[in-house]
Amino acid sequence: MATTHTITADDGTALALHAEGAGDRAVLFVHGATFGARPAFATPGYSWLAAAVDAGRAAYALDARGYGDSERPAAMDAAPGGDPPVRADVAADDLAAALAFVRARHDAVHLVGYSWGSMIAGVALERGAAVDSVTMYAPVYAPDPDRVAEFDPGDPPAPKREVTRTETRDRWDAHFGDAEPVRYRDDDAFDAFWETLHDGQSVPGEEQTIEAPNGTLADLTEAARDGPVYDAAAVSAPALVVRGSLDRTATRADGLALYDALGTDDREYAELAGGSHFLALERRRRALFDRVRAFHDRIEGE
Repeated sequence: MATTHTITADDGTALALHAEGAGDRAVLFVHGATFGARPAFATPGYSWLAAAVDAGRAAYALDARGYGDSERPAAMDAAPGGDPPVRADVAADDLAAALAFVRARHDAVHLVGYSWGSMIAGVALERGAAVDSVTMYAPVYAPDPDRVAEFDPGDPPAPKREVTRTETRDRWDAHFGDAEPVRYRDDDAFDAFWETLHDGQSVPGEEQTIEAPNGTLADLTEAARDGPVYDAAAVSAPALVVRGSLDRTATRADGLALYDALGTDDREYAELAGGSHFLALERRRRALFDRVRAFHDRIEGE
């Protein structure tokens, strides 16, 4: 049965940590730039948390501040200008609190960072966070400089952004090119995902709309313009880099650059055909779940 724990970051911010299962081994998931923990990892019928539990591990998913059920920073309502709230270094503080909670309850902890969540994981590991392994799923590490405009948080930078249901679906569908989305995604997958997302991050609007803090766009802009926001060479834990072949956000070139830069000699790279940036919610999600589970099994068996 799913449980949501309220934990506290060092600065007093209240954070939601969603949990399922029990045992001496655990997986901790960290979401990406726009969608919190539950839509990313626990959408009903598409839950990676449930798959991790079925594989014999406790599963946790953190909402960074400003996302999902975690405390919303007041800075999200500030006027444009300055550094947008919830940069990766701040979210890494939230992850540190989650890791402390999970570590106190389990002997082995595997970290999975998704998209921008891979940056959060990277910052935490650079600071010395102790994990048994890390999976960088659909990572964005050092994007092509030509993509700076794609990530622009505005001039002056806006503290938050709003995204409609239509924009969210269009972004997902764009990964499939000219192919019909149903080839890669169940008919009901988007509706289930959006219902879970809108439940946690909704704001009023003529069309169903969610909000998210813009610190992530500042991170992505910096990574594209100036280079990575963390030192991958400082990552010493066993690492898996994995992406879907159709992913237009986390590119093959960027994934391989991260793989090459990682400091650990125990590293793997995997690319799964027929999956986009939303692979965990698509038809080939079981291939992703199984690949990551096999990595965890190997690490625990050594």
